[in-house]
Order: sequence, then C-alpha cells, then structure tokens
Amino acid sequence: MFVNLPLSVVVLAAGQGTRMKSILPKVLHCIAGRPLVEHVITDALELGAADIHIVFGHEGEQVQKALSAYDLNWAEQTERLGTGHAVEQALPTIPDDHLVLLLYGDVPLITVQTLQRLVAATAGDTLALLTAKLTDPTGYGRIVRDTAGKVQCIVEQKDASTEQLAIDEINTGMLAVKADMLKKWIARLDNNNAQKEYYLTDIVGFAVADGVAINTANPDEICEIEGVNNKRQLAELERAFQLRQARQLMDDGLTLRDPARFDVRGELMIGRDVEIDINVLIEGRVELGDGVTVGSNVVLKNVSIGANTHIHANSVLEESVIGTQCDIGPFARLRPQTNLANNVKVGNFVEIKKSDIAEGSKINHLSYMGDTTMGTNVNVGAGTITCNYDGANKYQTIIGDNVFIGSDTQLIAPVVVADGATIGAGSTITRDTPAETLTLSRVKQVSVKSWKRPGKTKEN
Repeated sequence: MFVNLPLSVVVLAAGQGTRMKSILPKVLHCIAGRPLVEHVITDALELGAADIHIVFGHEGEQVQKALSAYDLNWAEQTERLGTGHAVEQALPTIPDDHLVLLLYGDVPLITVQTLQRLVAATAGDTLALLTAKLTDPTGYGRIVRDTAGKVQCIVEQKDASTEQLAIDEINTGMLAVKADMLKKWIARLDNNNAQKEYYLTDIVGFAVADGVAINTANPDEICEIEGVNNKRQLAELERAFQLRQARQLMDDGLTLRDPARFDVRGELMIGRDVEIDINVLIEGRVELGDGVTVGSNVVLKNVSIGANTHIHANSVLEESVIGTQCDIGPFARLRPQTNLANNVKVGNFVEIKKSDIAEGSKINHLSYMGDTTMGTNVNVGAGTITCNYDGANKYQTIIGDNVFIGSDTQLIAPVVVADGATIGAGSTITRDTPAETLTLSRVKQVSVKSWKRPGKTKEN
C-alpha cells in the first residue's frame, strides 16, 4: 500500500434495486458469472484490506449467503436515510487509526490500480475523492472548486444552481479518509436538503471548514465508475468488462477473431499462438496450451487442453483434461471426468463421460462412451454406445489396445473387450470378448424370394 495505515473497506450494498425488476438483490446480479458485489470484494482483498464491511439492507440474508466464503463484517441499514446514514452503520467497528475506503456494491468495474491512486491521494491525513469528467454529468453531484482549483464542496443535482449544473466534474461517491475524521464529520450531518437524506457528500464542506486538504484521483476509464440500476446497464457493463479482459488477453498474445464476441467467466491461461474464433464462452479455470485453436460457438468449462489440439465449432467441454495434438468436434461433448491422452480423435456428435481414452484412439461420429477405459489405437465405429446404466447403477466398460469396433455396436457394461479384438458391425456385446478375435452377434440374414411389396388398394 502507498499509505502506511491499516485499511478498512466499507461497501454499500443495501439498495433494493427496484429498477432491476427482480426478486434477486441488485448486488447479486452477475457480471462475468460473479455477483456485482463480489467484484468489489476481490478488489478490496487485492488491495490488502485489513477488514471489509458490507452495509446491507434489502434481502440481506440472500447477500450474506452468497458471500459466505468471504470473511466479512456485516452492518444492517434498516432505514434508507441516505449515503451518510449508510456509512454510519459500519463505523462503530472500525478503529480510529484505520484508513476508510468507501466503495459501492453495484459499481463492479472499478480497478485496483484506480483504488491504489485514490488511497495514495489521502497521504494519510487528507480527504481523497474519486472524481471524473463527463460530457453529460446529469444526475451526478458536481465538484465545486475555487479559483485556485481547490475542492470546496459537492452539490447534488437537485440542489445545484444553474451555474453549478454546468460543471462537468462529478463525484463518483468513492473516497478514502482516516476513520477518526470520518466519524467526526458523519456525526455532524443533517438532512436539510431536497431529498431529506443525510448526504455523505456534506463531509467535504466540513473538511474545508476544518482546514483539511482535499485531494482527487481519477479513473482510467469511465466504465469503472458506472453503476448498475437496470438490466440494460447490467448488459452494458458486462460487455465493457469482457472487452477489458479480451484486450488484456490479446496483449498477452491471444489471437481473437472478434473481441466483441468472446466471454470469460472465470480465468483463462494461454500458451503461445492460441487462436479463438467467435462466440466462445470460457467458464471456470481453463488452460490452453501452445498452438491450440478453438472454433466458433464453443463452450469450455474447467478444462485443460494440451498443445496443438484443435477444438472445432459447436463443441462443449467441461471438467476434462485433453492431451496434445487431439482433434475434437465439431458438435462434440466432453462431460466431467473425461481424460483424453495425446493424438485422440473425437468427431462430430460424440459424447464422452467419465472415461479415459488412451493415445491414438478414434471415436469419429455419433457415439457415446460413458464410464469407459479405452486403450491405445482403438477405432470406434459410428453409432457405437456403451450401455453403462441399468436404471439403478453404473458399470465400467474396458476396451483394450488396438481394438476395432464396428458401427452400430452396443457394449453392455460391465464388459471387457480384450486387446486386438474386432467387434462386427451391428453387434450387441453382453459378455467379455477374447483377444485378437472377431466377435459379432447378429441374426441370420434371410432373403424371401416369394415376398411381394404391398400395393395400394383402389379405395386408398
């Protein structure tokens, strides 16, 4: 940290969010798969906060449950009496010698870098405000400065004069100040204003009156200070966040065919020369090795993919480990606990679940492999399935090395297909098969020479 004081972060998260038109508390709506308020909490943790205080209100139990994994201090605001009143709820448990950083649970895109500048601007003994200049400042409190450029006060939109409304520098609401000063100023607030609320912004005037310097810091991007009040704003900030991630990944060497059509809802780690086509969704923790290519409309969730593997369009891979130089899809699905060794081919409309597929094996089309251990250099014909579930329990299918399985085969688990076995097309295998042997199960083919195809009667 830039200031040698313990940091207490206060996050205001008590808003009801009626414009969201949802039973879900506003701060629990998600960007990139995480609640708005969680983005703010992770920033606070990265800053090294000694403690984090969440001021909650509407549906507070839902908010507490959603954030139960974090060590947080909770302060309830039972009445909606303004931002000053909200901050006051958290102050009793904050030591006087701490620095207080005020954040908002519905402003998720603020960056750690911006907050570091804001904290540094306090120098430990001043009030620091995060401000920004907007082409349209409507709705925001205006930063009023004197002729020397020093901040004098913040005037809310409804209380501003015509001259003050023309000011383009606005208050974001985020600030940093020593706890003992904040407590003193909060105690002096009144609600003598158009909204009949206790404005936190009034502490600026108190600081000026007390001779306390007021410094300002600015965000790098305007989206950092934008809040979410409705579903349209939620979508706009989702796109802003995704574009931010895409730019960082491209700076790290990722080739993206269209950064505007790419979503990361988790963490993506890439090697060199990785290429990703349009409409790809990354969820959880995903690792892509050198030279991996990902086709359009692919979903990757908690997967590790080895070097020079190609994932073709419209495939879904989750909770799986993929080796090097594999070829998957299009329209393939790898379900949890699938492990593919190197040089494995999984073709179109193939589904694999909880299976280990050894090096060089091929499952080219229209097949299902569940609860299967497959050896090396196996060739699985189209339409082959493992029947691993009897309606109550699941069973294993074991396929040895160098096995050839003909099309339209059903392997009824538990069953073992030994090394080098060949299974004739159209077979239903219910017992273990011997090695290096052809096994098939078919009814005898019969041709009836005297048979005639039925014809239509005159009535039809």
